[in-house]
Amino acid sequence: MKVTIIHGQAHKGSSWNISRKIVEKLPAGTNEIEEFFLPMDAPGYCAGCYRCFKEGEDVCPHADKVQAVVRAMEEAEIVVIDSPTYCMRMTGQLKTLFDHFAYMWLSHRPNEAMFRKVGIVVSTTAGAGARGVTKDMAQQLFWLGIPRVYRYGKRVGAMSWQEVPEKTKAEIENDTKRIAAKAAARAGKARPDMRLRVLFRIMMMNQKGNEWNMKDKDYWKEKGWLDGKKPW
Repeated sequence: MKVTIIHGQAHKGSSWNISRKIVEKLPAGTNEIEEFFLPMDAPGYCAGCYRCFKEGEDVCPHADKVQAVVRAMEEAEIVVIDSPTYCMRMTGQLKTLFDHFAYMWLSHRPNEAMFRKVGIVVSTTAGAGARGVTKDMAQQLFWLGIPRVYRYGKRVGAMSWQEVPEKTKAEIENDTKRIAAKAAARAGKARPDMRLRVLFRIMMMNQKGNEWNMKDKDYWKEKGWLDGKKPW
């Protein structure tokens, strides 16, 4: 089993520790893990040039770093993304990465490999906001077409992993075991639910009438999706 982990921060704090705990509890055959740390492995800020939409993702000024992450996600069965809660939201560097994935949204050129993934999103906070962050992150993965996303937001009541109370760590131990078991059971078997299927059909109808971006429309046409073929 292959796993890709995207850390929305550079330090190895509570969010990093929880993500690692989840991965360590996956089946013993999980022997390929690729990790990205932001901002070191992140692209620069999206320039809003629209070149990924109109010309293709390969001409993005930051294509080398963006596509390295995309390739790792394509090859993985489980994608784990974590972010500490900063001012009630995900880190700026993680949002920057998501901005670069916009061309893969269901409304543009969805990557068919994503329709078979399991996602896990993790956020921790000393006070409040972690659940809102995981909701935002899960929404990003939904629009990329990932059909099954497990969310884990945790108030740790501390500014470092070392300061997290032992009682809280015990709760995390049990929670991560449960999440790992659920993710492992769905890995390789995830399929879009009705909500994702309906949205895909709406986007298909939009693409049939698309006259403003032929790059997107041609992509859907080449995939056979405008003629009823499905990516799952």
